[in-house]
Amino acid sequence: MILLFNKILPILLLPIGFTLLCLLAGLLLRKKLFLWTGLLVLALFSLPIVSDPLMRQVEGPLRRAPVSAVGKADAIVVLSGMLQQIKNAPVGEWGDAVDRFEGGIDLFKAGKAPVIVFTRGQIPWHTSVTPEGDLLARRAMLLGVPNHAIRLTASVGNTAEEAVAAAKLLGVGNGSAKTVILVTSAYHMPRARFQFEQAGFKVIPFRVDYHTDDTPEVTVLSYLPNAESLAKSETALREVIGWLFYRAKGFLKIP
Repeated sequence: MILLFNKILPILLLPIGFTLLCLLAGLLLRKKLFLWTGLLVLALFSLPIVSDPLMRQVEGPLRRAPVSAVGKADAIVVLSGMLQQIKNAPVGEWGDAVDRFEGGIDLFKAGKAPVIVFTRGQIPWHTSVTPEGDLLARRAMLLGVPNHAIRLTASVGNTAEEAVAAAKLLGVGNGSAKTVILVTSAYHMPRARFQFEQAGFKVIPFRVDYHTDDTPEVTVLSYLPNAESLAKSETALREVIGWLFYRAKGFLKIP
């Protein structure tokens, strides 16, 4: 049920899904208003002048903290979501969020925590695929991180499960508090931080993988739609929907 509300239903609220619903309604009901509404929404969220401020708002502070400025913690937790698994790539190939892994390794080598935790992210309907954390652990050892300093959670399917699994792994609960440096994409940090604090952690956020820069420049291209801007809008809106979902879930005390 949580998977349905968290991963599938939001698709219908995002620009592409909403546009398809409008087009379908327009064709079935023979109403041009639905058709034009769908096309307008799609065009609007495809504009850099819309997607960049939206992503900037979700990402928060437009500045990556230097490793030297990060306080020490009980563990570094690196969230999944950065590898593609393909044939003849035994440890996977990097996706867009590789900064998560690199940021975690930099923090560990700087002595910010004695252990580094990788979450064993796995899409529920892809159970035959190796959990991502297993591959990240192998990559970490290739870079000199000792095996005894690496921890792996149980298999997880979303951010909420990552938080709960990390808490169980690190012994949070029953009066035992832990401080973790949480490493994830900047746009994902608000939702991830909320989940980890709900699980009982004191969180030191370490934002990486920014999708916007700190020198926004408006040009004629800012008013021309493109696929990259549409993807950026969808990512930002998905995070907002996810954050609202978990806020509502906690308020309503839904298990």
